[in-house]
Amino acid sequence: MVYDKRIPAAEDCVLAYQLEHWAARKPDDLFVSFDGGARWSWSETLDETRRAAAALQALGVKKGDHVLSWQPNNRQALLVWFGLNYLGAVYVPVNIAYKGKLLEHVVKLSDARLMICHADLLDRLETIDCGALTDVIVTHGTGQLDGLTCHGADALRADAGLGGIPQPVQPWDTQYIIFTSGTTGPSKAVLSSYIQGHAMGPVAHDYIDDTDHTLVNLPLFHVGGTVYFNIALGTGSSCHLDTHFKTDKFWDTIRQERITNSLLLGAIITFLNKLPESPDDQDHTLRKAICVPWNDDARRLGKRHGITLRTTFNMTEISSPMVSQPYPPEAGTCGVLRDGVDARVVDENDCEVAPGAAGELIVRTDTVWGQNHGYYKNPEATAEAWRNGWFHTGDAFRYDEQGYFYFVDRIKDAIRRRGENISSFEVEAEVNAHPDVAESAAVPVPSAHNEDEVLIVVVPVKGCVIDPKSLFDYLRDRMAHFMLPHYIRIVDDLPKTPTQKVQKHILRDAGVTADTWDRARAGIEVKRENIGG
Repeated sequence: MVYDKRIPAAEDCVLAYQLEHWAARKPDDLFVSFDGGARWSWSETLDETRRAAAALQALGVKKGDHVLSWQPNNRQALLVWFGLNYLGAVYVPVNIAYKGKLLEHVVKLSDARLMICHADLLDRLETIDCGALTDVIVTHGTGQLDGLTCHGADALRADAGLGGIPQPVQPWDTQYIIFTSGTTGPSKAVLSSYIQGHAMGPVAHDYIDDTDHTLVNLPLFHVGGTVYFNIALGTGSSCHLDTHFKTDKFWDTIRQERITNSLLLGAIITFLNKLPESPDDQDHTLRKAICVPWNDDARRLGKRHGITLRTTFNMTEISSPMVSQPYPPEAGTCGVLRDGVDARVVDENDCEVAPGAAGELIVRTDTVWGQNHGYYKNPEATAEAWRNGWFHTGDAFRYDEQGYFYFVDRIKDAIRRRGENISSFEVEAEVNAHPDVAESAAVPVPSAHNEDEVLIVVVPVKGCVIDPKSLFDYLRDRMAHFMLPHYIRIVDDLPKTPTQKVQKHILRDAGVTADTWDRARAGIEVKRENIGG
């Protein structure tokens, strides 16, 4: 028995026990509905989870094992997550846009022996080193790969489910590993406990209750998707899992599924505001939502549609340390600290700066395991992020005398576009692989949608001439769609410090210059790849 009352009991935060609890308490109530019409009650979800767990166990999966899930939002994606956690195994989801070296890095670093993979993605494994991977369960189709044993989707559902949780699972055990944006190196694998998921979800978002039905249209390989299922498991509420955000179908989905809660990020707010006004703008069930960022566009959206809006700040590594009250007064705020969280805005020596001054946000909680417990197989990055006992976010903030925190800018070298954190390091690695590129720098430039666009500044190899359109075509087959540059600028040299570090602030300040190639002006349209459901 744990003496510390701040540590939640396993029954309150561990997925397997939560699922058993609600299936016993309200077996016929809805837990999840899916795009396409399927619906699972709590008891049906438990039955499906036990069958998936039995099937995974038959393939040798046991407590503590890492298993990759590479799928779009669908029933199998949720089932793999729940089945793995029911066994006490670790859910390791992979972004469905990944390919090439970025995919190889994730697969090898995971140490996973088994992957559950959508058939439309399977051929991307052919050209990479799959590390420890030996088996692949192929969903939504069939396929074979040299050197790997491929199983059909029926391998994910046993005829009979497990009779109960096979081994005890503790609140501090690792629930999932989610890869976050690399900033000074390749993407890092964030170790997240059940306690962290509980703190990030139902503890931080205590305005969500068992009457809510939440729209989840962000992917289950990001915490923006997983967090709401953790909330549902903690509160006994329900979710609707959609494949992705669809501007033209958003309000139809809200009305048809009787959605009461949602998350609205960045460009989503802009797209919804641009829909034609209608007498039915407030004829819907959506009562509440989180909006990030908090600005005039967000306020206008909420007032137009009669929604109670809040804002927040979160990262994969932390646990929603600040959430605002409805309609906070100042644009740019992320709210105030929730109970159990301490934060400071500090200078380069971790000394707190004065109110109004900008510095790095650092965070800690009063509950052990309440934030990430490191980066898998990366002790150096873990030590750097957790120095002096605080987690260093890499984001510039300021705060005021009333306790409000305000996001200022990104200290770390990342770009955010369409809800994705893009590593400039990984963009540059693909650009630099072109035989005519000597070096490059990727930087964010403002878009019209409250987010960033990717600008790459490229130095050709001496004697070579680079055509931006040809370079873009080269990158298109090597990079995720959201990473592809919107702008390409060719220069003779990159601005550098005396120690030869690229001065990216100069490139950011210069932005889109007259000599910058613009893919939109070139008539090139980039869309997310349609991976079947």
